[in-house]
Amino acid sequence: MPRIEERDIYYRRAKELGFRARSAFKLLQLHEKYQLFDDSVRLAVDLCAAPGSWSQVLSRKLVPKHQLLIQQQQKQATASAAAAPPPPPIVSIDLQEMAPIEGVHTLQGDITALSTAERVISLWRGQRADLVVCDGAPDVTGLHQIDEYLQSQLMLAAVMISTHVLRPGGAFVAKIFKGSCTEQLLVPQLQVFFRSVHVSKPDSSRARSAEAFVVCQNYEPPVGYTPILMALFAAPPTTTPTATTSNPATAIATTTTTTTTAAAATNTTANTNTATTKQSNATPAAPPAVVDVNE
Repeated sequence: MPRIEERDIYYRRAKELGFRARSAFKLLQLHEKYQLFDDSVRLAVDLCAAPGSWSQVLSRKLVPKHQLLIQQQQKQATASAAAAPPPPPIVSIDLQEMAPIEGVHTLQGDITALSTAERVISLWRGQRADLVVCDGAPDVTGLHQIDEYLQSQLMLAAVMISTHVLRPGGAFVAKIFKGSCTEQLLVPQLQVFFRSVHVSKPDSSRARSAEAFVVCQNYEPPVGYTPILMALFAAPPTTTPTATTSNPATAIATTTTTTTTAAAATNTTANTNTATTKQSNATPAAPPAVVDVNE
């Protein structure tokens, strides 16, 4: 029997257009809706980039602008004072190795490490990104609320490194797993950093999948905010209440961890209490949303 992906129109189109995965169309459709690649976008970071389909989209959108910039510099430069070529417009970061893509500088590194952010800034000679994207997802357990929590922690790590490498006014796009806790908590917290925050599910995202994407535009950190980085899935600092909420990023970590863990615990208790009555229940429960990370 053919695999589902082989019958999927986006899977076939990805093969035809040379994309490494069908997920490329998710970023393209988000761009159509939110104009992510406007004329001001020249530098971009792709977090958790492997296998590279989103980096391919960034390459096809930004490399032509980059080549035009090089041509302009060559015309302005004199023979005696040739300008140094500009750095590549895209930096892709992942723990895994990734095959080369035109205009993309790949960094094999950890997005929770300060050294990774410093390498990006150094490569761009002090410049910051106009756009940061993240289509990463952790290994799923099949338990929706736990997967929702794990995905929110990965997105939190992406937000934190973005506060180091994203310029004011820039945009951030990341995958989430939709759920009452994640959406209700993350959107208000992201609004601390971005003027515009939307949750969107592109048509190319399978209907049965729990995934969606946060599209955050016009980055504007609070006055006096100091970017931080935290280890993925680490417990947030537990000091005095004032110290915990003084930094918005720490507040996100604390709120997300506490509430989502509590929800998972509540769900576990409910499952335990009803385990003895499931077989006699005449109305079967609706299946949980499927977490689809087969990109």
